[in-house]
Amino acid sequence: MQPVNAAASPIDEPDLAPVKLSCRALWKVFGTDPEQVLANTSDTGGRQSRIRAIREAGHIPAVSDVSFDVREGEIFVLMGLSGSGKSTVLRCLSRLVEATAGDVLFEGQNLVELDDKAMIYMRRHKMGMVFQSFGLLPHLTVLENVAFPLKIQGVPLRERLDRAREFVSLVGLEGRDAAMPDELSGGQQQRVGIARSLAVNPELWFLDEPFSALDPLIRGQMQDEFVRLQSQLGKTIVFVTHDFLEALKIADRIAIMKDGQVVQIGTPADLVLRPADDYVRSFTADVPLVRVLKVSDATVPGPVTPETGLAVAPETTLEDLFAMHDFNAGDVSVRHADGTVMGRVTSSSVMSILHRAMMRDHGSKDERPGG
Repeated sequence: MQPVNAAASPIDEPDLAPVKLSCRALWKVFGTDPEQVLANTSDTGGRQSRIRAIREAGHIPAVSDVSFDVREGEIFVLMGLSGSGKSTVLRCLSRLVEATAGDVLFEGQNLVELDDKAMIYMRRHKMGMVFQSFGLLPHLTVLENVAFPLKIQGVPLRERLDRAREFVSLVGLEGRDAAMPDELSGGQQQRVGIARSLAVNPELWFLDEPFSALDPLIRGQMQDEFVRLQSQLGKTIVFVTHDFLEALKIADRIAIMKDGQVVQIGTPADLVLRPADDYVRSFTADVPLVRVLKVSDATVPGPVTPETGLAVAPETTLEDLFAMHDFNAGDVSVRHADGTVMGRVTSSSVMSILHRAMMRDHGSKDERPGG
């Protein structure tokens, strides 16, 4: 998929999963009269002209004309520096913050148009949320904290405790059911927060910098745990982070934000190989390429020659491929989960994609990897 211009609507591709959540022309303006100021400005001169007019009116455009789609089962990451608008977008999606204008479409409903009662139902039954602060109830045990959203739903005691135990076990805290929050490490407390958000079996899962308060080692472990959970659950996720390496580790696609606007949307490889501007390029400049590029980026058509017997999934990183294979032994077959062959990876195709990535700052042309 090519990077999507932030001002354009994402392009539907028939081989991809259906769209689960759509954000359309979202604005959040802070000030004394944001709705009137936004209504009084025109987009005929372009988005930047409108943003200038809003600022000249003494208002702050925290989110400016943001549009994107999130597909079913996708991890969609919003990333940017502090003040870029990424967390405000997330809160507008869940209506913890009310947008000034725009639409948020979920399962055929425009969440912006729902009344308070319908939106509360949506949050309790359809959405899971995890924030940087763990937010555990200090007087409740681990099991009671995880079961709490089910209690709010009115689920009977035995059923909610049974379901809570399942998710406590799922996040690796089996045996700590009776522990109090202050008896847990930071990483364990965040696991409880994750289990609690999953207990309602949400169809949308929102996570806002959930691991940034953790020590680096624990943070890496929680990222691995998150990837493991997603492989089992297949949730539709919007994840906010300021850490590009974290985004690379977990994201299917990334939207990079700056000053309330989406600068570029794409896969990690899109952003590395085809950065839209110097701002995006600065995020990717120091990233180890073998961690970003996947086998699919270096796959070329044709049968494996000679046959090594090794087959890998398209989403395997080149770093993981190098750990398991020496190309002196031959090419590698690339196969989807259903066994269908996507193509092959050769030493030449790997060198081509790495060279192209390394030369991205020198005006290199966008060429397909060679076989």
